[in-house]
Amino acid sequence: MGYSVLVVDDDPMKRQLLRLILERAGFGVAEAADGAEALLTLDNTVPDLMTLDVMMPHMDGFTVCARVRQNPKTAALPIIMVSARADGGSIREGLAAGANRYLPQPVMPDKLIKTVNELLPPQEN
Repeated sequence: MGYSVLVVDDDPMKRQLLRLILERAGFGVAEAADGAEALLTLDNTVPDLMTLDVMMPHMDGFTVCARVRQNPKTAALPIIMVSARADGGSIREGLAAGANRYLPQPVMPDKLIKTVNELLPPQEN
């Protein structure tokens, strides 16, 4: 069975694009439309990795990331921030909040998969 990824983005088209990229690479994908939904999802099931948008209504990705890191159940969850906010300050803020990697949008499929594979251990056959 493949790894599972939670894709968090308020834009349905971006979620769908990330889902397609990840599913084609063999990952199981769940989606959350905002930070609150992501945290509720993580209360019930912890995926192997999460992609996280920065600019979302109600709760931005930096806040979600920090909350994930504060919860002992999810503190070690690999997080890739995927955002159109690709300035140096945003990247530093995302990494300071606890993201493992920060990828600018639009993200190239091969770059996303390479980054995901760097953060997950190889699966046994």
